[in-house]
Amino acid sequence: MDIEQIERALLTLNYRVSARALNLWKGGNSRTFDHNTYDGFYEILNPTTIKRIRGSGPWTKHRQRLFHSLLSHYLQYRVSPYENELFTWMKGAAAHVDGEKIYFKDILSWCQKRSDLAKRRIVEKETSSLCKFLKPFALGFWEFFLKLLEDEFGYKDYAAYCQDKKQVDYDAYVIRLQSLLQQTDTLYFEAMEAWAQRSLGVSLCELNRFDAIYLLGLGEFDPLFPEHAPLSKHLDFFNEWGIEVQNVPGLSLDINHSHKKGAQAMSFALRIPSEIYVVMNPQGGWIDLETLFHEMGHALSHAFTSPELSSVEKDFFTSNTLSETYAFLLQNMSLSLPFLERHLGLSSKAIEEISFYKGLKDLSVFRRYVSKFLAEYQMFKKNEVENGEIYADLLEKHTGFSYRPETHLFDLVPEFYALDYVVSWMAEATLEKTLAQTLGHDWMFKSEAGKILKDWWQCGNQYELDEFFTVKGIGSIDCRDIVDRWRSKILGEHGNANHSTANDNAVV
Repeated sequence: MDIEQIERALLTLNYRVSARALNLWKGGNSRTFDHNTYDGFYEILNPTTIKRIRGSGPWTKHRQRLFHSLLSHYLQYRVSPYENELFTWMKGAAAHVDGEKIYFKDILSWCQKRSDLAKRRIVEKETSSLCKFLKPFALGFWEFFLKLLEDEFGYKDYAAYCQDKKQVDYDAYVIRLQSLLQQTDTLYFEAMEAWAQRSLGVSLCELNRFDAIYLLGLGEFDPLFPEHAPLSKHLDFFNEWGIEVQNVPGLSLDINHSHKKGAQAMSFALRIPSEIYVVMNPQGGWIDLETLFHEMGHALSHAFTSPELSSVEKDFFTSNTLSETYAFLLQNMSLSLPFLERHLGLSSKAIEEISFYKGLKDLSVFRRYVSKFLAEYQMFKKNEVENGEIYADLLEKHTGFSYRPETHLFDLVPEFYALDYVVSWMAEATLEKTLAQTLGHDWMFKSEAGKILKDWWQCGNQYELDEFFTVKGIGSIDCRDIVDRWRSKILGEHGNANHSTANDNAVV
């Protein structure tokens, strides 16, 4: 096969794999990988063909994206027996809490909406035991995966593979992010300690990761959330930008509640821009609003991509950071002061409350992502994938919540995606500052904002994140922008913590 034939085959293969993932996310019966997915593609699913892409011409962005797309499919194909074995065992894995059976896929929403402090202590013990049992299966997956990378493709370690794919200087980010954590230590721990004691009546050092899920879901503030309209009604906001979401060509939304779905929302780009899906399982309250707008950031950026771009510029990309930047932009916009006041009609007191805890939540989640990246990078560089102590120590050190070392492989997202989140969030803060400076703090209610965003979105995946910022004259990504936002929300205008108590309806 020549390069053009491989590209066409990959487009079909990407579509088939994404369509299957979409079906599973909507509640399909099996979560195991079906080898039939790759029927008809075995001619390209071999190391010889993959290496030929790399060695048969100049190493252009085109070849890089095709190489890594095909390599990813090959690796998925080879490790699928291990993945299937793990998923088979995990399918029935559930924590038993006071007579209630909580499956792994439902733990997130259970912690956010149906748990209390005592029950979360039980679920911590239950999941710890389950993870100890499942760890050999997860470890077998990773050991085989790493051996494939080394033996068949010559990567010295997992970090080298990720760096080759995403062109990221991970060592530089380690230094930069460690400094950022130190800059925000006092700001974070003082405010989070106060929140823990006010909300749960205990010190931060006594809380675990499941308590973090509860607090950061903002469920205690759900009484302030306007429930008079269905979640889909909030999509009318995009009319401000001349976008009627229900009539966007190629965009399909599945945002009704179903017991078959998991709690995690996801967007699927089967073919950009003509076939985009958003799947979400609403749980109620603030978490739904953030989740919906985050996924709409992905979906709209794909749906408004120029169809004139080549497949490599639309459908093949080695990093998702630009799309995540758009997702964070819309997510954070949905809980901004102008949005809370003008779109949701909240009182000034409620706006102050939500803004403060949203800022603190974001800082906490950001520090979690940074800690996960630092732990995973160290773990893979040391070739100690089985060592969960690195993960547990760093997560507790930088978030204040305790983590069990035996759970680390079940909190691991491939290819250092935690860093992708971190970089995208910093980029979003710079992007939002640019919009505010151009259009005002209420930029989201200006029709011009829609024009600017559509201009950005039409670029698709043509540019990498830094390249996009340069081409569009935005400048460089500056971590000071996101730090300034946290300080503004948590300390207020005068540099003092502006909250010690929450609304009277909060769950205590």
